[in-house]
Order: sequence, then C-alpha cells, then structure tokens
Amino acid sequence: MLSDFKKRVFTATVLFFLVFLIIKYDFFLIYSLIVLGVLSILEFIKLLKKIKLVKYFYYIFNLFFIIYIFSFCFTFYYFSFFPHLKIFLYSFLFTCISSDIGGFIFGKIFKGPKLSKLSPNKTIAGAVGSIILSCITLKIILFYLTKKLSIEILLIAIIISIACQIGDLFFSFLKRRAKIKDTGNIFPGHGGVLDRLDGIFLGLPFGFLSLIIFLK
Repeated sequence: MLSDFKKRVFTATVLFFLVFLIIKYDFFLIYSLIVLGVLSILEFIKLLKKIKLVKYFYYIFNLFFIIYIFSFCFTFYYFSFFPHLKIFLYSFLFTCISSDIGGFIFGKIFKGPKLSKLSPNKTIAGAVGSIILSCITLKIILFYLTKKLSIEILLIAIIISIACQIGDLFFSFLKRRAKIKDTGNIFPGHGGVLDRLDGIFLGLPFGFLSLIIFLK
C-alpha cells in the first residue's frame, strides 16, 4: 500500500504541474487536450474490444464517445479564452481532482461498507469524503476570488462530486465487464488516462449545468 501511495503522490504532483502549465500557456493547453483526448479514445476502444459487444453497439458506443470527447476538449479550449468562464472552469477542475483525492483518503482511512458492487474498492466513507473535500476546495477557491460565500456554491460542489463518482463507477463497471484493473499504465499508481479523467469528463459538464441553474 505504501508503494502504491508513493506512486500516487508522485503522479498527482506531475498532474498538478501539468495543470499549472495548461493554465499558463495556451499552446500547452492545446497539446494536452489533443494528447489526452486521443489517448482517452484509444483506451475506450480497447476497453470495448475486451467486452466483446455486438458490432453494431461497439461502433455506436465508440462513435458517441469520440463525439463526446471532441466536444469536451473543444469546449474546454473555448472556455479558456473568457476570463470569467476560465475561473469557473479551473475551479471546477480542481474540485473534480479533490473529489478523487477525498474518496481515496477517506476510503483508505475509514474503510467500512462498500458503495456499490460495480466497484468493490469504493466505499460509502470514500463517497462522503469526496463530497466533503470537493465542497471545501470549491468554497476556498471561490471565496479567495470573490470574497463571498453562498449555499449555491456548496450545492454545485456536491453535484460535481456526485457526477465525478458516477463517471468513475461507470468506467469501473466497464472495466469489470472487460476483466481488467486499469485502462492503461501511463500514470504510475493511477493507471491509464481514462482512470484519471473518467470523473472529470462528467464532473465538469455537470458543474457548468448546475452553475447555469443556480446562478442564472
């Protein structure tokens, strides 16, 4: 467990540095979106192959995922050009990351009942930890930027965390069907690109949808 934890800390440090470069340099943002998007698609195609779906569904699901990833990456890039949207974009991104970290830490410390059969490693304590750390992260970031606190921000953080966990559970379900542990091994201690971004792919869109609903 200690060895796995060290790998996770190392990879998390590298990823945070990557996010810093993405925020600071536009060319790095474009390059990262292309690389991560392509790797996500390749991992998804490989994942579905192992599940051995009917060809019709195999192509439909792959097409849907490719369109979704393209839309996600384009929207991410587009939002980065608008100061206010960029603030929320990266605030939500760090909230998604915090959701994952909170789930890992609380799950390892408190253990307890399993959250779902879809993912045996996920616990109720981890799910609660994900929500707690997400709320703390978003509250701190937006309070630092706006000097305001509101119940709406808390609700948005909760929705982002729940969406992240649903995305994680969905890909955990696919991995169980494919009988594999990780979608890849590009990130030591973390797995593949989809293992890291599965929650973000759902958390960010739901973050903006909830923002539109609560702050319109």
